[in-house]
Amino acid sequence: MTAATLNALPGANRRSLRPGRVAAQVFMISATVVWLAPIVFALYVALRPESETNKLGYVSVAHTFTFKNFATAWSQSNMLHYFLNSLYITLPAVLITLGLASAVAFVVSRIPFKFNIALLILFTAGNLLPQQVLMPALFRIYLWIHVPTALSSSGLLYNSIFGLIVINVSFQLGFCVFVLSNYMKTIPHEMYEASLVDGASVWTRFWKLTLPLCRPALAALATLLTTWIYNDFFWATVLVSTGNKRPITSALNNLQGQFVTNQNMIAAAALMAAIPTLVVYILLQKQFIAGLSLGSSKG
Repeated sequence: MTAATLNALPGANRRSLRPGRVAAQVFMISATVVWLAPIVFALYVALRPESETNKLGYVSVAHTFTFKNFATAWSQSNMLHYFLNSLYITLPAVLITLGLASAVAFVVSRIPFKFNIALLILFTAGNLLPQQVLMPALFRIYLWIHVPTALSSSGLLYNSIFGLIVINVSFQLGFCVFVLSNYMKTIPHEMYEASLVDGASVWTRFWKLTLPLCRPALAALATLLTTWIYNDFFWATVLVSTGNKRPITSALNNLQGQFVTNQNMIAAAALMAAIPTLVVYILLQKQFIAGLSLGSSKG
Protein backbone atom coordinates (compact mmCIF):
# COMPACT_ATOMS: atom_id res chain seq x y z
CA MET A 1 0.00 0.00 0.00
CA THR A 2 1.46 3.35 -1.00
CA ALA A 3 2.02 6.31 1.27
CA ALA A 4 -0.56 8.30 -0.63
CA THR A 5 -3.11 5.60 0.04
CA LEU A 6 -2.28 5.51 3.73
CA ASN A 7 -2.60 9.26 3.97
CA ALA A 8 -5.98 9.13 2.29
CA LEU A 9 -7.48 6.65 4.77
CA PRO A 10 -7.85 9.00 7.77
CA GLY A 11 -9.61 11.56 5.59
CA ALA A 12 -12.00 8.90 4.32
CA ASN A 13 -12.73 7.80 7.85
CA ARG A 14 -13.34 11.39 8.87
CA ARG A 15 -15.71 11.87 5.94
CA SER A 16 -17.59 8.69 6.88
CA LEU A 17 -18.07 10.06 10.40
CA ARG A 18 -19.36 13.47 9.43
CA PRO A 19 -21.75 15.06 11.98
CA GLY A 20 -24.65 14.88 9.54
CA ARG A 21 -24.20 11.14 9.02
CA VAL A 22 -23.87 10.49 12.75
CA ALA A 23 -26.96 12.59 13.48
CA ALA A 24 -28.95 10.69 10.83
CA GLN A 25 -27.94 7.33 12.30
CA VAL A 26 -28.78 8.47 15.84
CA PHE A 27 -32.15 9.74 14.63
CA MET A 28 -32.97 6.47 12.84
CA ILE A 29 -31.99 4.38 15.87
CA SER A 30 -34.04 6.60 18.19
CA ALA A 31 -37.08 6.48 15.86
CA THR A 32 -36.82 2.68 15.68
CA VAL A 33 -36.70 2.38 19.46
CA VAL A 34 -39.65 4.75 19.87
CA TRP A 35 -41.67 2.82 17.26
CA LEU A 36 -40.86 -0.63 18.70
CA ALA A 37 -41.26 0.25 22.37
CA PRO A 38 -45.10 0.16 22.47
CA ILE A 39 -45.17 -3.13 20.54
CA VAL A 40 -42.62 -4.76 22.81
CA PHE A 41 -44.45 -3.49 25.90
CA ALA A 42 -47.79 -4.79 24.56
CA LEU A 43 -46.22 -8.20 23.98
CA TYR A 44 -44.71 -8.09 27.47
CA VAL A 45 -48.12 -7.32 29.01
CA ALA A 46 -49.90 -9.93 26.87
CA LEU A 47 -47.57 -12.69 28.08
CA ARG A 48 -48.10 -11.91 31.77
CA PRO A 49 -50.96 -13.32 33.89
CA GLU A 50 -53.56 -10.79 34.94
CA SER A 51 -53.17 -11.69 38.60
CA GLU A 52 -49.47 -10.87 38.51
CA THR A 53 -49.93 -7.47 36.88
CA ASN A 54 -52.75 -6.60 39.31
CA LYS A 55 -50.44 -7.42 42.20
CA LEU A 56 -47.14 -5.98 40.96
CA GLY A 57 -48.25 -3.46 38.34
CA TYR A 58 -47.69 -3.39 34.60
CA VAL A 59 -44.25 -1.78 34.86
CA SER A 60 -42.60 -4.48 36.97
CA VAL A 61 -40.36 -7.50 36.54
CA ALA A 62 -42.34 -10.50 35.27
CA HIS A 63 -42.10 -13.81 37.12
CA THR A 64 -44.33 -15.87 34.84
CA PHE A 65 -45.05 -15.87 31.10
CA THR A 66 -48.06 -17.60 29.57
CA PHE A 67 -50.02 -17.74 26.30
CA LYS A 68 -53.33 -18.05 28.17
CA ASN A 69 -54.30 -14.45 27.39
CA PHE A 70 -54.08 -15.14 23.64
CA ALA A 71 -56.29 -18.24 23.90
CA THR A 72 -58.84 -16.47 26.11
CA ALA A 73 -58.97 -13.40 23.87
CA TRP A 74 -59.46 -15.57 20.77
CA SER A 75 -62.40 -17.47 22.25
CA GLN A 76 -64.03 -14.75 24.35
CA SER A 77 -64.11 -12.13 21.59
CA ASN A 78 -65.15 -14.55 18.82
CA MET A 79 -62.16 -13.19 16.92
CA LEU A 80 -62.43 -15.53 13.92
CA HIS A 81 -65.84 -14.07 13.06
CA TYR A 82 -64.52 -10.51 13.14
CA PHE A 83 -61.41 -11.48 11.20
CA LEU A 84 -63.72 -12.71 8.44
CA ASN A 85 -65.71 -9.46 8.62
CA SER A 86 -62.50 -7.50 8.12
CA LEU A 87 -61.61 -9.77 5.19
CA TYR A 88 -65.03 -9.23 3.60
CA ILE A 89 -64.51 -5.46 3.88
CA THR A 90 -60.82 -5.09 3.10
CA LEU A 91 -60.36 -7.41 0.13
CA PRO A 92 -63.21 -6.04 -2.05
CA ALA A 93 -62.43 -2.45 -1.04
CA VAL A 94 -58.76 -2.76 -2.02
CA LEU A 95 -59.51 -4.46 -5.34
CA ILE A 96 -62.28 -2.03 -6.29
CA THR A 97 -60.20 0.99 -5.29
CA LEU A 98 -57.17 -0.11 -7.30
CA GLY A 99 -59.32 -1.03 -10.30
CA LEU A 100 -61.18 2.28 -10.41
CA ALA A 101 -58.12 4.35 -9.54
CA SER A 102 -55.97 2.78 -12.26
CA ALA A 103 -58.69 3.40 -14.86
CA VAL A 104 -59.18 7.05 -13.84
CA ALA A 105 -55.43 7.62 -13.58
CA PHE A 106 -54.93 6.25 -17.10
CA VAL A 107 -57.57 8.62 -18.47
CA VAL A 108 -56.23 11.77 -16.78
CA SER A 109 -52.57 10.99 -17.51
CA ARG A 110 -52.60 9.31 -20.92
CA ILE A 111 -55.72 10.48 -22.79
CA PRO A 112 -55.55 14.20 -23.62
CA PHE A 113 -58.84 16.04 -23.30
CA LYS A 114 -60.00 19.40 -22.04
CA PHE A 115 -60.97 18.50 -18.47
CA ASN A 116 -58.33 15.94 -17.46
CA ILE A 117 -56.63 18.29 -14.97
CA ALA A 118 -59.99 19.35 -13.54
CA LEU A 119 -60.96 15.69 -13.17
CA LEU A 120 -57.74 14.93 -11.32
CA ILE A 121 -58.32 17.88 -8.98
CA LEU A 122 -61.88 16.68 -8.35
CA PHE A 123 -60.70 13.24 -7.27
CA THR A 124 -57.94 14.55 -5.03
CA ALA A 125 -59.99 17.37 -3.45
CA GLY A 126 -61.91 14.89 -1.33
CA ASN A 127 -58.76 14.08 0.63
CA LEU A 128 -58.45 17.69 1.82
CA LEU A 129 -61.43 17.44 4.19
CA PRO A 130 -61.18 15.49 7.45
CA GLN A 131 -63.56 12.57 7.69
CA GLN A 132 -65.08 13.85 10.92
CA VAL A 133 -66.40 16.95 9.13
CA LEU A 134 -68.36 14.82 6.64
CA MET A 135 -69.62 12.34 9.21
CA PRO A 136 -73.03 13.96 10.03
CA ALA A 137 -74.01 14.33 6.37
CA LEU A 138 -72.82 10.85 5.42
CA PHE A 139 -74.63 9.34 8.38
CA ARG A 140 -77.93 10.82 7.17
CA ILE A 141 -77.23 9.74 3.58
CA TYR A 142 -76.58 6.18 4.69
CA LEU A 143 -79.97 6.17 6.44
CA TRP A 144 -81.73 7.35 3.27
CA ILE A 145 -80.14 5.14 0.60
CA HIS A 146 -81.86 1.81 0.01
CA VAL A 147 -79.92 -1.15 -1.41
CA PRO A 148 -80.95 -4.72 -2.35
CA THR A 149 -81.35 -7.08 0.58
CA ALA A 150 -78.61 -9.25 -0.95
CA LEU A 151 -76.18 -6.46 -0.05
CA SER A 152 -77.76 -5.43 3.24
CA SER A 153 -80.15 -7.38 5.43
CA SER A 154 -81.78 -4.13 6.57
CA GLY A 155 -82.27 -2.85 3.02
CA LEU A 156 -80.26 0.29 3.85
CA LEU A 157 -76.71 1.30 3.17
CA TYR A 158 -76.42 1.91 6.92
CA ASN A 159 -75.43 -1.00 9.16
CA SER A 160 -74.01 -3.18 6.39
CA ILE A 161 -70.65 -4.51 5.32
CA PHE A 162 -71.40 -3.23 1.82
CA GLY A 163 -71.73 0.30 3.23
CA LEU A 164 -68.26 0.06 4.82
CA ILE A 165 -66.82 -1.08 1.49
CA VAL A 166 -68.41 1.91 -0.25
CA ILE A 167 -67.13 4.46 2.26
CA ASN A 168 -63.58 3.08 2.24
CA VAL A 169 -63.44 3.00 -1.57
CA SER A 170 -64.75 6.58 -1.70
CA PHE A 171 -62.16 7.99 0.67
CA GLN A 172 -59.16 6.08 -0.67
CA LEU A 173 -59.89 6.56 -4.37
CA GLY A 174 -58.60 10.12 -4.63
CA PHE A 175 -55.21 9.35 -3.12
CA CYS A 176 -54.73 6.32 -5.37
CA VAL A 177 -55.70 8.28 -8.49
CA PHE A 178 -53.16 10.97 -7.59
CA VAL A 179 -50.34 8.47 -7.03
CA LEU A 180 -51.06 6.30 -10.06
CA SER A 181 -51.56 9.23 -12.44
CA ASN A 182 -48.13 10.62 -11.53
CA TYR A 183 -46.61 7.16 -11.88
CA MET A 184 -48.19 6.60 -15.29
CA LYS A 185 -46.80 9.91 -16.53
CA THR A 186 -43.29 8.49 -16.10
CA ILE A 187 -43.94 5.75 -18.70
CA PRO A 188 -42.16 6.73 -21.95
CA HIS A 189 -44.55 8.25 -24.47
CA GLU A 190 -42.76 6.39 -27.28
CA MET A 191 -44.25 3.12 -26.06
CA TYR A 192 -47.76 4.43 -26.58
CA GLU A 193 -46.86 5.80 -29.98
CA ALA A 194 -45.53 2.38 -31.01
CA SER A 195 -48.71 0.71 -29.75
CA LEU A 196 -50.82 3.14 -31.77
CA VAL A 197 -48.84 2.26 -34.88
CA ASP A 198 -49.60 -1.41 -34.19
CA GLY A 199 -53.29 -0.56 -33.98
CA ALA A 200 -53.74 -1.07 -30.22
CA SER A 201 -57.05 0.11 -28.81
CA VAL A 202 -57.45 2.20 -25.67
CA TRP A 203 -58.32 -0.92 -23.67
CA THR A 204 -55.24 -2.74 -24.98
CA ARG A 205 -52.98 0.18 -24.08
CA PHE A 206 -54.47 0.26 -20.60
CA TRP A 207 -54.70 -3.47 -19.83
CA LYS A 208 -51.68 -4.93 -21.63
CA LEU A 209 -49.26 -2.01 -21.62
CA THR A 210 -49.91 0.30 -18.69
CA LEU A 211 -51.02 -2.00 -15.89
CA PRO A 212 -48.07 -4.44 -16.19
CA LEU A 213 -45.67 -1.51 -15.90
CA CYS A 214 -47.54 -0.22 -12.82
CA ARG A 215 -47.24 -3.42 -10.81
CA PRO A 216 -44.73 -1.96 -8.30
CA ALA A 217 -46.94 1.08 -7.70
CA LEU A 218 -50.06 -1.09 -7.42
CA ALA A 219 -48.32 -3.38 -4.93
CA ALA A 220 -47.22 -0.41 -2.84
CA LEU A 221 -50.74 1.01 -2.85
CA ALA A 222 -52.24 -2.40 -2.08
CA THR A 223 -50.05 -2.63 1.03
CA LEU A 224 -51.04 0.84 2.20
CA LEU A 225 -54.73 0.35 1.45
CA THR A 226 -54.84 -2.98 3.24
CA THR A 227 -53.32 -1.39 6.33
CA TRP A 228 -55.59 1.67 6.28
CA ILE A 229 -58.87 -0.12 5.54
CA TYR A 230 -58.20 -3.07 7.82
CA ASN A 231 -57.32 -0.75 10.71
CA ASP A 232 -60.33 1.53 10.20
CA PHE A 233 -62.19 2.12 13.44
CA PHE A 234 -64.02 5.41 12.87
CA TRP A 235 -66.43 4.45 10.07
CA ALA A 236 -66.98 0.97 11.45
CA THR A 237 -68.24 2.56 14.66
CA VAL A 238 -70.29 5.34 13.08
CA LEU A 239 -71.96 3.49 10.19
CA VAL A 240 -72.54 0.07 11.77
CA SER A 241 -74.77 -0.44 14.78
CA THR A 242 -74.88 -4.26 14.90
CA GLY A 243 -71.88 -5.68 16.72
CA ASN A 244 -71.54 -8.88 14.69
CA LYS A 245 -71.13 -6.87 11.45
CA ARG A 246 -68.19 -4.83 12.65
CA PRO A 247 -64.54 -5.52 11.72
CA ILE A 248 -61.83 -6.72 14.05
CA THR A 249 -60.80 -3.24 15.23
CA SER A 250 -64.25 -2.50 16.60
CA ALA A 251 -64.63 -5.99 18.03
CA LEU A 252 -61.83 -5.35 20.52
CA ASN A 253 -64.39 -3.34 22.48
CA ASN A 254 -66.11 -6.63 23.30
CA LEU A 255 -63.25 -7.45 25.65
CA GLN A 256 -63.89 -4.42 27.83
CA GLY A 257 -66.09 -4.93 30.84
CA GLN A 258 -68.39 -2.35 32.38
CA PHE A 259 -66.37 -1.98 35.57
CA VAL A 260 -63.19 -4.07 35.14
CA THR A 261 -61.03 -4.38 32.02
CA ASN A 262 -58.43 -7.10 31.50
CA GLN A 263 -55.66 -5.12 29.82
CA ASN A 264 -53.49 -8.23 29.43
CA MET A 265 -56.15 -9.91 27.32
CA ILE A 266 -56.78 -6.75 25.27
CA ALA A 267 -53.06 -6.48 24.54
CA ALA A 268 -53.04 -10.09 23.33
CA ALA A 269 -56.10 -9.48 21.14
CA ALA A 270 -54.59 -6.32 19.66
CA LEU A 271 -51.39 -8.17 18.75
CA MET A 272 -53.37 -10.96 17.06
CA ALA A 273 -55.45 -8.38 15.18
CA ALA A 274 -52.26 -6.86 13.76
CA ILE A 275 -50.98 -10.14 12.29
CA PRO A 276 -52.82 -9.93 8.89
CA THR A 277 -51.37 -6.53 8.01
CA LEU A 278 -47.91 -7.77 8.97
CA VAL A 279 -48.36 -10.81 6.73
CA VAL A 280 -49.48 -8.62 3.80
CA TYR A 281 -46.42 -6.40 4.21
CA ILE A 282 -44.07 -9.38 4.34
CA LEU A 283 -45.59 -10.88 1.19
CA LEU A 284 -45.49 -7.58 -0.73
CA GLN A 285 -42.36 -6.15 0.86
CA LYS A 286 -40.18 -6.37 -2.24
CA GLN A 287 -42.84 -4.88 -4.51
CA PHE A 288 -43.69 -2.22 -1.94
CA ILE A 289 -40.10 -0.99 -1.68
CA ALA A 290 -39.69 -1.18 -5.46
CA GLY A 291 -42.81 0.90 -5.95
CA LEU A 292 -41.56 3.61 -3.60
CA SER A 293 -38.07 3.73 -5.13
CA LEU A 294 -39.23 3.68 -8.74
CA GLY A 295 -41.78 6.37 -8.13
CA SER A 296 -39.12 8.64 -6.66
CA SER A 297 -36.39 8.02 -9.23
CA LYS A 298 -38.29 8.29 -12.49
CA GLY A 299 -38.60 11.70 -14.07
